[in-house]
Amino acid sequence: MRPILRWLLTAGLVSALGVGAWSAYQKVEQWKRGDEREVPLARVSRGDVAFPISAKGSVQGGNSKMLIAPMTGSRELTITQLSKPGELVKQGDVVAQFDTTEESFKLREAEFDLAEAEQMVAQATAESAAREEELAAELIVARGELEQARLEARRNPLLAAIVVQQNNLILRDATDRVAKLEKEYPQRKAAAQAAVTIQEAALKKAGVMAATAKRNIDMMTLKAPTAGYVNVESNTASNFFFPGMTFPMFQVGDTIRAGMAVAQIPDFSSWEASVVITEADRGLLAIGQSAQVRVVALPGKPLAAKVSNLGGTSGPPWERRFECKLAVTEPAPALRPGMSVRVQILTETMKNALWVPTQAVFESDGRTFAYVSEGGSFLARDVKIARRGESQVVIEGLAEGTLVALASPDRKETKNEKAATGKKSGPASRP
Repeated sequence: MRPILRWLLTAGLVSALGVGAWSAYQKVEQWKRGDEREVPLARVSRGDVAFPISAKGSVQGGNSKMLIAPMTGSRELTITQLSKPGELVKQGDVVAQFDTTEESFKLREAEFDLAEAEQMVAQATAESAAREEELAAELIVARGELEQARLEARRNPLLAAIVVQQNNLILRDATDRVAKLEKEYPQRKAAAQAAVTIQEAALKKAGVMAATAKRNIDMMTLKAPTAGYVNVESNTASNFFFPGMTFPMFQVGDTIRAGMAVAQIPDFSSWEASVVITEADRGLLAIGQSAQVRVVALPGKPLAAKVSNLGGTSGPPWERRFECKLAVTEPAPALRPGMSVRVQILTETMKNALWVPTQAVFESDGRTFAYVSEGGSFLARDVKIARRGESQVVIEGLAEGTLVALASPDRKETKNEKAATGKKSGPASRP
C-alpha cells in the first residue's frame, strides 16, 4: 500500500505543478498580447480645407409680431384667455384677453359722468340764454325810460322851476343808467357764457374718460396682426431668480405687468435660426457668410442659410458667448417654431493647404509638434499651425504623405485597459 500511496502523491504533485505552469504561461501570453500597443496613424494631406463653426440653437419665424400687455394705468393685468403654444391663428383672431372688470367699472362711471355733464351743459346753456334775455330786457327798459325823460325835459320851458329841476334829475339818472348797462352788458353776458364753458369743459373731460376706458378695454384684447403659429413667452414676472432657473410659459390666471411681451407670431415667410457662439469664434463671423442648418426633427437635406445678425456678448467672464441669427434662405414647409437645429457656418476655405487631423498635433512646454513614424518608431517633429479648425489643422513643417500618430506613443493604454476604462489614448505630456 505504501508504494501505491507514494505514487499517487507524486502524480498529484506533478499534476498540480503542470496546472500551475500552464496558468503562468497563459498569464504571460495574455500580458504580452495586452502589451501590444497600437498607435493609429494618419498621413499629411494636401487640399482645400474648410473651417466651419458648429453651434446649436432653435428656429423661429423672422420679423416676429410681438403682442404686448397694454398700458392701461393698472399695475397688473390678469390673463383670462390665452391661445395654446403652437396654435395656428388667422389675422384678427383673439390671442390673449385680460380681465376688464376694473376698466368696465371705470367706463360705467365715465358714462354716468358724461350723461350728467350733458345735462349740466344743457342747464347752463338755458340759464345763460335766460340771463342774456334778462339783460337785453333790462337795457330796453332803461332806454325807454331815458327816452321818456327826454320827452318830459322838452316841456321844461313851460313848467315851474321846481318841476324843471325834477325833470333834469330824472333825465340824468336815466342817462347814467343806460350808459352803465351798455358798459356792463358784454361783461355780464360773458359771465353767463362762462358758466356754459365750465360745464362744457366738464363734458369734454367725461367724454375723454369714457373714451379712454373704451380704448383700454379694446387694448386688453390682443388680436393676431397676421396669420401664423402662436409662440407664448416665458413668465419672468418673478420675485426671485437664480442662475439656470427655467421660467414657465404664461397661462390663464397669471398676472402680468404692462409692457411685458405675452406672445409673438413669427413671420413664416422669413425663417431664422438663433444660435449661441463662443467668444473665440466671434471674430471669425461676418454678415452674409453661408451656413447650413440641420433641423433635428426633420432629418434629411440641410437648409441653406446666411448670417444675418451678430448680437452682443453676454455671460460670465470665463464663458463669454453671443447670439448669432441666420436667415434661412430655403425653408421647409414642415418647419415649426422652437425646433432644435444644428448649424454649421463656413467661415473660410484655405486652398491647397497641408493639413492633418487635430488629434495629430500636440503641445507641451511651449512646443507644438507631431509624432512622425520612421522605421517602426516615432520621432517628435516641430510644426507650425497656420489655422486650427474643429477637425482639421493646417500645418507647416512636414512633407505631404508623412505618417503621423493620432495618439501619443509615450502615453498609451493597452487593449485590456481600454476595455476596462472605455477611454481613448491621451496626448503626450512631453515629446
